[in-house]
Amino acid sequence: MRKFLSSAVAATLLCVASGAQAGVTFDAVKKKGFLQCGFAGIPGFSVLDSKGEWTGLDVDMCRAVAAAMFGDASKVKGNVLTAQAKFTALQSGEIDMLSRNTTQTLTRDTTLGLIGVGVNFYDAQGLIVKKAMNVKSVKELDGATICVQPGTTTELNLADYFRSRGLTFKPVLVENYDENFRLLESGRCDAYTNDKSNTAANMRTRLAKPDDWEILTENLSKEPLGPMVRQGDEQWFNVVRWSLNAMLEAEEYGITSKNVDEMLKSTNPNVQRILGVTPGMGKNLGLDDKWAYNIIKQVGNYGESYDRAMGKDSPLKLDRGLNKLWTQGGLMYGWPVR
Repeated sequence: MRKFLSSAVAATLLCVASGAQAGVTFDAVKKKGFLQCGFAGIPGFSVLDSKGEWTGLDVDMCRAVAAAMFGDASKVKGNVLTAQAKFTALQSGEIDMLSRNTTQTLTRDTTLGLIGVGVNFYDAQGLIVKKAMNVKSVKELDGATICVQPGTTTELNLADYFRSRGLTFKPVLVENYDENFRLLESGRCDAYTNDKSNTAANMRTRLAKPDDWEILTENLSKEPLGPMVRQGDEQWFNVVRWSLNAMLEAEEYGITSKNVDEMLKSTNPNVQRILGVTPGMGKNLGLDDKWAYNIIKQVGNYGESYDRAMGKDSPLKLDRGLNKLWTQGGLMYGWPVR
């Protein structure tokens, strides 16, 4: 009996190991020669620029994976997806990776056949109101009419926050960003709720007089945003996860798109592993040892991406806040490439 059990366990482990190496999505992406990503079309995260090229923090996440896979960050095609369509698109195989400011939750990891890869932006949900209302706290919005996108954690968080405080509100469920802001400006809604970064980005592009509005300081929720992939392909999951970690590790060790070639000469063993000077870090991912070098050279480290998309080098000028490195008082913490 003991021998039989040992054999069964061994067979099970073999199956698990074989499944982990199957790489269904990995192989499909490699075969077609490009990465299909799902985007939101939100300033700072993913927008088309004047040249018709995708830019933004979530776009850079996809470009990083393409750089790791193909040595070419440009091998990305994007689909703009609504909040209600994004999971179906990933489940059906329409896209290979969802990089659409998506909140990582237990339910999404356990009921959709999908899984979160990591966090590339820490956010919080907030409410935007007109300054003339002189509202300083959410409790002053008891009974208010609030615009919110349906089928999102935003809608659920709003209900939870008001209910837990004995407050009431009248929801106006509208999917389209432009329509939400139109209703807000017209007075049809007293407030609009979404992730604070999303709201800050959109108010600059969708409101006629953005300075007439303010985002209340209170946070309605925690919003750890990050990419998602389908479950069942650990190889693909690992490529996406470690592409993000490589960008974070690169920033921590001072490796940038501008100095990466010079950093190849570094004697720091961590830098040597990240850049592939020490061989072996690509093999278990099914990639070339220069996978992280290609990400940093072509896309940059996380800080470079943030500054370009949302921070000091962008029109949004958003403070990094929680998205600073852990060494700078933030939550961004790259896992060791070793």
